[in-house]
Amino acid sequence: MRLKKFYARDLRNIKETSIEFHDGVNLLFGSNAQGKTNAIEGIYLFARGKSFRKAKESDLIRFGCEGFRAEIVFETRMGEESLSYTVHGGERRRMKNGYKIDRAAEMIGSFRAVLFTPDHLGLVKDGPEERRSFLDVAICQCKPYYLSAYTNYKRALEQRNCLLRMMGKGMAVDMNEIYAWSRSLAEYAAPIYLERRDYIKRLEKHARITMQEISDEKESLSLVYKCDVNYDGDDLEKIKEAYYDLFVRDIAREAANMGTLFGIGRDDMEILINGRRARAFASQGQQRSVVLALKLAEGEVCLELSGEYPVFLFDDVLSELDERRRAYLLSRRGERQIIITSCEKKEIASFSEGLIQVADGIFTPQVT
Repeated sequence: MRLKKFYARDLRNIKETSIEFHDGVNLLFGSNAQGKTNAIEGIYLFARGKSFRKAKESDLIRFGCEGFRAEIVFETRMGEESLSYTVHGGERRRMKNGYKIDRAAEMIGSFRAVLFTPDHLGLVKDGPEERRSFLDVAICQCKPYYLSAYTNYKRALEQRNCLLRMMGKGMAVDMNEIYAWSRSLAEYAAPIYLERRDYIKRLEKHARITMQEISDEKESLSLVYKCDVNYDGDDLEKIKEAYYDLFVRDIAREAANMGTLFGIGRDDMEILINGRRARAFASQGQQRSVVLALKLAEGEVCLELSGEYPVFLFDDVLSELDERRRAYLLSRRGERQIIITSCEKKEIASFSEGLIQVADGIFTPQVT
């Protein structure tokens, strides 16, 4: 997969720009707060369906304007494709290959990208929700149906929690409703469990290799799926029954808690270095190695599942990596297309096929 062009108008501080990208490494360089990350945000909008900065649509609109437009043209094995996203006057319009689509979910899986920002360095030390989010975003891009299952799970969870809150307040509740929503929750949880379990196994295989190479074979990386249901088989019906049993076994305690205490919302991906929990024992250098390994592995799993590498978007992370890890990252570019933002170009320019200077929302290609 190759990103050929990104167009934006009135997006953050970008008045209007059209950027063409090369194969290999592309470097967006310039001082802070000039628009580099805004471009990455606009590109990744088409991979995730929303801003990775947890921004509302209104936050993306340039000050004083009524809306924004973003568009990408990219190439897959099937040929050239395009996606666009326009917000104006409170209304939005999404297009895929010239045809209108109604939901952001219809974009996901068309353009695939791996995003690596300084915030991702918290994947090791932060709480389980960060690692669950990492898994969910990565899986959605390779298997778009996963988003539907996850959305349905959240809706069923909301309904079940509403009934549990009523019970906790002493209000009369039909227990058959609790059982029915528990059954729905189990129906949606089972495929999510299978996909997370499979993805973690694939991820570990590739991340382990990178970790060994970075550490000169001194450090071994392991990933363990921590969840409320432990079942090694692939029988979906048995997994559904396991989740249903979980959801109905202690309803009284959940009512007292006024919420569901079990299920995929408690899942975690435990990271081990040489058999020890990285969250408790990893040094800062090890944390950076782990996240670098996970992000490169994410791309390899995408290749396995889709037949193509995603586009790699590295936003201001090279300054967080030491010289050795930075060199490792850039030397492994291979067939990958990588778009990097940085305040400096001197240490990276020799790796780059495309150099683009960014100043005040203006993107100027440089002759190499």
